[in-house]
Amino acid sequence: MPRKPSAESVAAVELAVRNLIANAILFNHQVAQRVGLGASDAQFMHLLQLNGPLTPGRLAELSGLTTGTVTGVLDRLEAAGFVRRERDDADRRKVIVKLHEERLWTAMAPLYAGQAESLAAVAGSYDAEQLEVIAGFLRRLVDEAPPSPDA
Repeated sequence: MPRKPSAESVAAVELAVRNLIANAILFNHQVAQRVGLGASDAQFMHLLQLNGPLTPGRLAELSGLTTGTVTGVLDRLEAAGFVRRERDDADRRKVIVKLHEERLWTAMAPLYAGQAESLAAVAGSYDAEQLEVIAGFLRRLVDEAPPSPDA
C-alpha cells in the first residue's frame, strides 16, 4: 500500500509547480514580445493549438476575457498573420478562428526549440511508467483546477 505523502513532500511539489508556471508565463511573454505580440495574444494561439479552431465566443469562455477584449486580440493576431477568421460552412452566421500553422511555426518554433530540447532531455531520464504518472498528475491538476476568480 502506498504511503501517504508528507506535508513537506506536498509543499515541495507545490513549489515546483509554481516555479514551472512562473517560468512558463515569463518565457511565453518573452516569445510573444519577440514576435510583436502581447502575452494574451500568444496564449490565444496556445488555446487554438490545444483545442483546434474555435469561435470567438468559445475563446472568451476559455480565456475568461470579455468578447470585446477577444475581438481586439483576434484583430492583432489576424493583422500579424497568425490567425484567420472564416465563416462556418454549416452556419454562415458563425465565425471560426483558425491558426495559420505555417506562420506560427516559422515565427515561433525556433524560439521554443531550446524548451523542446530541455523537455525531451528531462523526459528521457524517466521510464515510460514514471512518465505516465507525471502526465496523469499534470492532467489532474488541469482537470481539477478551480473555476476562474471571475466565475
